[in-house]
Amino acid sequence: MDENKNRYAALEAVLFAIGGAVSFSDLKTALEIEDAELKTLLSEMMEQYNSPERGIRMIELDGKYQLCTKNDYYEELVRLVNTPKKHVLTDVLLETLSIVAYKQPVTRQEIEKIRGVSCSHAVNRLVEYNLIQEVGRLDAPGHPILFGTTDDFLRSFGISSMDDLPVISPDRMEDFRREAEEEAGVINVET
Repeated sequence: MDENKNRYAALEAVLFAIGGAVSFSDLKTALEIEDAELKTLLSEMMEQYNSPERGIRMIELDGKYQLCTKNDYYEELVRLVNTPKKHVLTDVLLETLSIVAYKQPVTRQEIEKIRGVSCSHAVNRLVEYNLIQEVGRLDAPGHPILFGTTDDFLRSFGISSMDDLPVISPDRMEDFRREAEEEAGVINVET
């Protein structure tokens, strides 16, 4: 029992000290324990942190774990430090972000082809908000930057992995395409 408490304390210390998300394998290395034992510790700690009397919670972000404050206490934090600041996501930013989320890795040119307009400002703003990041370069002339989502994206939208994104049916996608073409004046709408 005492060794278990020490493992809890060690796990908590590592997550607190790192601040960001820590991979399962890094936690296993730091604590020098087996997979099954670490999974049990993480599961039990997540349950403990989810209790209503706790101000922090443990979250899983695509196989990584992090301690963070509960959203319920955002206003108290703002009063103290005037940050973190909530970013306003306009329709343009949300549209660009959803293209990156569903098509990643994706280039700026591919985003512009889908949207039909320049997206430099939107991409730059999403990078500034740390919702998307450079994930590589395309092996093509000019080696354009490939963009993908970040852990902050997962955290901001309350999902654990990209697998949690809603699946869009092909019929609905066709409706979206038709609506976008109509808005852009690409096709004639029969009345």
